[in-house]
Amino acid sequence: MRISRRAVALAAVLATVLPLSACGGGSDDGSSDASDAVKGKITFQTWNLQANFKDYFNGVIKDFEKEYPGTEVQWIDRPAEGYADKLSADAAGGTLPDVVNVSPDLVTPLAKAGLAMDLDKDETAAAYGKEYLPGAWRSHQIPGLQGTYAFPWYLNTGPMFYNKRLFEEAGLNPEKPPTTYDEVFESGLRLAEQSNGKIATLAQVPTIEDFGRYGASLMNKDGTGFTFNDAKGVEMLTRYKELFDKKALDSQALTATPESSGTKFLTESVAMNPGSALDLEKFKKEAPRLYKNIGITDQVTSTGKVNMYVMGVMVNARTKQKATSVAFAHFVTDKTRQMSFAKQVAIFPSTKGSLDDPYFTKEDGTDETRVRIAAAKSLDSAVNYTPVLFSEQMKTELRNQVAKALQGKVSPQEALDRAVEACDKLLKQS
Repeated sequence: MRISRRAVALAAVLATVLPLSACGGGSDDGSSDASDAVKGKITFQTWNLQANFKDYFNGVIKDFEKEYPGTEVQWIDRPAEGYADKLSADAAGGTLPDVVNVSPDLVTPLAKAGLAMDLDKDETAAAYGKEYLPGAWRSHQIPGLQGTYAFPWYLNTGPMFYNKRLFEEAGLNPEKPPTTYDEVFESGLRLAEQSNGKIATLAQVPTIEDFGRYGASLMNKDGTGFTFNDAKGVEMLTRYKELFDKKALDSQALTATPESSGTKFLTESVAMNPGSALDLEKFKKEAPRLYKNIGITDQVTSTGKVNMYVMGVMVNARTKQKATSVAFAHFVTDKTRQMSFAKQVAIFPSTKGSLDDPYFTKEDGTDETRVRIAAAKSLDSAVNYTPVLFSEQMKTELRNQVAKALQGKVSPQEALDRAVEACDKLLKQS
């Protein structure tokens, strides 16, 4: 299950929120007082999970309250629609829950406003850091700020599907699919040439994650400006234009969506496409020839590290029950609970060692397991390439400029320079 990362407009509201407007209690630096004890009532908010996982979370809460007598956890679940707005309203009104389900982009404005607890400053919370994959722990760190602002929870990623038949017909080895961008570009030109432009390799224009996986620098270290218009970024976009000109990038890529790209792959007019176990089931029912020739490999990357999406659990910096909130946030995200959750839904644990479990390594002949194992192999060193400060508006600006470059209206360098300029302006406005 991938919960989409929604656009966030919290910063403008939170810029006016005084630190003491949130729930009171606790020390100003986010550390727990020595007198803190795991006791008392806290509130825990999730993001669109109650409908499908009510029994699971009620069980987690019951287990926590049993392990820590004298505690009580009130569970609040909010719908996906308007979740960011609700966080904004709670932050401004001083009603932010004690423990909150967030993604990196959602926690960023809260951290800037002093409302997300810095786990690295709390002795107990910081000690838990070694239990998580390093890349997952870093995913809730924010350029320009020192610290880590949420426990990493579940991860998501997906493998790359490819059509073995199309590769073989183009004279390419179907058992050795391209794994780097250079290899994709070379294979793409070969496929397009051999099919007289009828078979494209990819169906979507490059995203910010692609620039990251290619090796471009995305943002400066202090978080004050974007840098994906560097030599690597220009080089990648130049190569994409070559694909587009030679019909190795689908002609409708400029307006493609994940759904339309999936359809292109389903009809075998595109040779490669990212996906999930749900796609395999669809191929099996709707495109048996494709299913018979399906190949599964890692995401394409030239850095050696694939992209991952991550959810987190944040502690309100002003909670009145800091020790209990930290204990519960860790309890929800510890190895036992994450493994249990991963066996109920198609996500991956962020805790060290979990991906070595037979559930993520042992084949059983099912499509779901094939994809799960392929994805899990890549997560140990995966990173979240999307900058936490990169908003939906910024994604649109980048996409528009990439389209202009592919159409030849501007050069790749000019397109990325314009995109960086627009994104920097939006960054200052936030």
